[in-house]
Amino acid sequence: MIAAFANWLHATSLGWAAGGGLPWVEPACKTVHFLGLALLIGCAGLYDLRLLGMAKGLALGPLQRLMPFAALGFLINLATGVVMFAGSPFQYLENVTFWLKMLFIALAGVNVLAFYLTGLARQVAALGPGQDVPVSAKLIAAVSLCLWIGVVYWGRMLPFIGNAF
Repeated sequence: MIAAFANWLHATSLGWAAGGGLPWVEPACKTVHFLGLALLIGCAGLYDLRLLGMAKGLALGPLQRLMPFAALGFLINLATGVVMFAGSPFQYLENVTFWLKMLFIALAGVNVLAFYLTGLARQVAALGPGQDVPVSAKLIAAVSLCLWIGVVYWGRMLPFIGNAF
């Protein structure tokens, strides 16, 4: 099913453009992908570090208002990732590193859902400067940082590790 979708996507105009038909598309996508990643990790990482106890002089509520920008960064990466995938889908589908990156992204999504669905987000947003967060929020923040670092690592290793496993 994934292979059929990959073949269809690669056969579209998007696949043609990203696959070399328009030589500027791939480097442009990689650049925008990096900018989206910086937005995502910059905002979410700052928030996670505050949850872990750094910069305790900052209130968490205003920092939490940066999360829509983190979501925007994720959406930018999703869009540019689809374009890059369309250009050469089997370069990714047959690469264990790609699947590890997807696993880390999925786990990061589950981690975010746990933070918001358990009510921890509301609980920590009410904390003022200098106040410490619950241990469960610190755990979620630590897991978040580790997962996003893993996403960056596996994404960067795509061209190097390939199908070595």
